[in-house]
Amino acid sequence: MFIIGITGGTGAGKTSALRAIKSLGALTLDCDEIYHELLLNNAELKSELSTRFPGVLCNGSINRKRLSEVVFIDRAALIDLNAITHKYVNQEVELRISDWEEKGGKIAAIDAIALIESGISEKCDITIGVTAPTETRISRIMARDGISYAQAEMRVNAQKPASYYIDNCDAVIENTYDTPEEFELKCGDYFKSVL
Repeated sequence: MFIIGITGGTGAGKTSALRAIKSLGALTLDCDEIYHELLLNNAELKSELSTRFPGVLCNGSINRKRLSEVVFIDRAALIDLNAITHKYVNQEVELRISDWEEKGGKIAAIDAIALIESGISEKCDITIGVTAPTETRISRIMARDGISYAQAEMRVNAQKPASYYIDNCDAVIENTYDTPEEFELKCGDYFKSVL
C-alpha cells in the first residue's frame, strides 16, 4: 500500500489534487468529510466533546457553531478539540485504509489540513503540500463560499503560510493555474511520476 498525504490551506487546490490521484485508482480520504461524518454518527466522539465542552451537544447532535465560538476565543480549548478529533479521525482513516488494502487496493491518498499536526503524516509514504498565492486563494474562497474579501482574507491569514508546507512536506505543488482542471492535469502528471 502506497499512501500519499496531501495538505495545504483552504483555496490552494487540495480537492483538485485529490481528484487527480483518485483518477489513478486511489482510495481518497478527505479528513474534513470524515470529521463531519463522525460528528453525526460517532457516539463516543460526541460524548467526549460534550464532556470537554458542556452545552455543545443539543438533541443528540453537536452544535458546530457553538463549538467553533468556544474554540475561536480560547487557544487551550482549540488544542483540546484538536486532540479529541484527531484521535477519532486517525482511527477512522486507519480503518478505511486497512479495509481498502484487504480489498486489494494499492494506493490511498489522505487530504488533511492538519496532516502534520494530527500525526496522520506518519502513515504516509510521501507528503505533498499544495500552495497557491494568497490573492488567488482569497478569490477562490470568495467564489466558492460566497463570502466577502475580508472574510476570505481572515480565513487565509488564520492558516499556515506556504513556508510551513515547504519546511514540513516531502514535496510542494504550487497551484498558479487559472482553472481547477488545469491544476488537476498537472497533479495527475506529478502523481504518475511519483508512483
